[in-house]
Amino acid sequence: MNATSGISVFDVHHHVGDASGALGLPPEEAPDPEAYAALELVKRIEIMDAGGIDQAAVIPGHGYLRPNGHADTQAVNDKIAAYRNATPNRFPVAIGIVEPRDGEISLGELERAAGPLGLVGMSFHTRFQGVSLDNHWVNTYVGAMGELGLLPVVHALDETAEESLWKVGLLASRHPDLTMLVLDGYSTHEGTKHCGHLAATYPNLVFDCSLSYNFDFIANHVRQHGAHRYVYGTDLYSWPLGQRISHILGQLLESDLSDDDKIAIAGANARQLFGLEPS
Repeated sequence: MNATSGISVFDVHHHVGDASGALGLPPEEAPDPEAYAALELVKRIEIMDAGGIDQAAVIPGHGYLRPNGHADTQAVNDKIAAYRNATPNRFPVAIGIVEPRDGEISLGELERAAGPLGLVGMSFHTRFQGVSLDNHWVNTYVGAMGELGLLPVVHALDETAEESLWKVGLLASRHPDLTMLVLDGYSTHEGTKHCGHLAATYPNLVFDCSLSYNFDFIANHVRQHGAHRYVYGTDLYSWPLGQRISHILGQLLESDLSDDDKIAIAGANARQLFGLEPS
C-alpha cells in the first residue's frame, strides 16, 4: 500500500536476471550466480518498499546467453516461475519468453508455459531476439497464445526499428480480439504521440507507463481513451542496474485524474489483466 496515497500499487514490468549479458560486460565481471540471486531478491524488495510498490509481475531479462538454444530458453522460464513461487505475496505472476528464431519448436514452450509453469503471458523484446516485431513467428505465437489464454507482452522501444510502434499496430490488427500489453512505448517523445494514435485505433492494446519522462502526456491519453487502457510499470531491472522506482508513480498519484482512475492505473487494471481479480 502506497504510504502517501493509500492506493495498492502493482508494477507490471520487472525484469529478473543478471544484466551483464544485456550490457555486454565480459564474463569476468559477471557476479557469482548463487550469491547474486540471494542478494538480488533482497535488494528488489527493498527498492519496492522504498518506492511504494506492493506487488510486481516478473519477466526474465532478454539478454541471456543461448549456447544451447531452446534449452536455455526453457531454463529461463523455469527460473522465472521459481522466482514467482518463492515470494508469491510480492510477485504473484510471472511472464516468460519465447524465441521466434526457434520456429515451430517454441509452440511447445507456449503450451508448457500455460500448463505446468503457470505463466500468465509471454514477452517479446525483438531488439534482443534477432527478428523484427512483424516476424511471421511472432504473429504465429501470438495467435497460439490467444488460444492458450496467455497474454502477449510486447516491448516497443520505438527508437529501434525492430520494435517500431507501427509494427505493434500491425500485430494488434491481426489479432483484434486479443488483449496485448505494450511496454516501453512512452520512452520517447515521438513514441508518446504514436501511442496516442495506437490507443485510438486499436482498442485491444493496453499500455504501461515505463520509461516515460513525464506522466502529463499519459494523463492526456487517459482522458481521451479511458483509464482501463493504462497500467503502471517501471521497467525495473535486477539490482544493481535498477536501484530506485521511477518518478512516474508520484506524478500519477499527484495528477488531477479522479481517484478511481488513479486506483485503476496504479494497480487494479493490472490485477484484472493478470486474472488476479475478477474483471
